[in-house]
Amino acid sequence: MSQKNIYLVLHNIRSLHNVGSIFRTADAAGVKKIYLTGYTPSPLDRFEKIRPEIAKTALGAEKTVEWQKYGNIGTLISEFKKAGIAHRSPASIVGIEQSSQAINYKKFKPQYPLVLILGNEIRGISPAILKKCDKIIEIPMAGKKESLNVSVSAGIVLFSLPR
Repeated sequence: MSQKNIYLVLHNIRSLHNVGSIFRTADAAGVKKIYLTGYTPSPLDRFEKIRPEIAKTALGAEKTVEWQKYGNIGTLISEFKKAGIAHRSPASIVGIEQSSQAINYKKFKPQYPLVLILGNEIRGISPAILKKCDKIIEIPMAGKKESLNVSVSAGIVLFSLPR
């Protein structure tokens, strides 16, 4: 893995449109690979047919960004740690989530290779997964809504990272 590689883990994201949008943003931001964990849908259904909802929002990025369906996020995180990505200072496995342990994404100093985890549109990332992260970053909210759409959050964080 090269020094500036960025990997995304999409965990239990339910919306096909959000997945497609994240693929498109990942392509624009130069993401190395996307891992689809839990029940996050992949660009191809179980019959290897293209999912039109993902293709519509991804606009071909589902063909240009490497991706892998990976059932268990805990095992995936363990594999990243065995590969030497985790437990560096600053952190390499990072959850994007609102949490009392989170720091403002603008203050985050990434180390590459970098793994960013995005969670379910309603529940976010579970506390058990957050415990496995080296850092948690959040986007502060100034309005009355508590959060942003997961695909918007992905774009904000990806394009804030130094290259």
